[in-house]
Amino acid sequence: MLDLTFWASVIAGGLIAGGSSGLLSVYIVGMRIPFLGVCVAHAALAGAVFGALGGLAGPMLLVPALAGAMVTALALGLADPRKIHMDANVVMGLLFSVTMGLAFVGFGLFGVLGKSDNDVRSLLWGSLTYCRWSDVWLMLSAALALGLFVLLFGKEMRAILFSRTDAQAAGIRATGVWTGFLVLTAALMTVNFQTVGGLMIYSLITNPAAAAFQLTRGGRRVTILAVILGAISGGGGFILSAITDLPSGAVIVLFSSLLVFLAAVFRHVRHRG
Repeated sequence: MLDLTFWASVIAGGLIAGGSSGLLSVYIVGMRIPFLGVCVAHAALAGAVFGALGGLAGPMLLVPALAGAMVTALALGLADPRKIHMDANVVMGLLFSVTMGLAFVGFGLFGVLGKSDNDVRSLLWGSLTYCRWSDVWLMLSAALALGLFVLLFGKEMRAILFSRTDAQAAGIRATGVWTGFLVLTAALMTVNFQTVGGLMIYSLITNPAAAAFQLTRGGRRVTILAVILGAISGGGGFILSAITDLPSGAVIVLFSSLLVFLAAVFRHVRHRG
């Protein structure tokens, strides 16, 4: 029997997760910091691992995952590259190394302590088991918060995207805006963590913008197209995952990568013509 409630939550969750990640991808790709996604995802994973070791399970793992992602986002936002004499990408690399190390040490402790790591391992690949209406509302809340932030601080974000140093010189409170963006990035990635997967969400915050930049130019057009392509990736990936019973994250990776490939082919053909 067709479960309409399940399918409605899958479609809504996929569209919201994909569309909001597409919006996020415009800034991540535009700033050339795709490694941010990997860094925050591993921080969330480390939080979830130690939450599971502490006895949490199922949806409750979202709490320590969010805590880990938020701490990393704040560390990245408040670290001024000029004062610490390190590029932002180097800082991300260091934090990624630490959080990845913590996550895998945590995995090792499951065997030492004789505990099951099944709940945490499912977070690596993503599962539609977590695409319930309570999860969909969390995704929508994070998406609306990001949309509101972009509406209020769109000009500042464009200036920071061009140059954080120049934005500060122009009187923009770049550190505050940048930190706020990173905190929202952490929240958005974490609420999509269980359905998309910690190792897979990276593609959903890079591929939509990568495809959009192949097809059009101009900030507004790229943003709108990235949101649409993200929604197609998320919605299509979730639906295919539900039909085939394959991990949702892996299906989204392949689906969104296919869209980038098709966009590149279309651009090549159009320019040759």
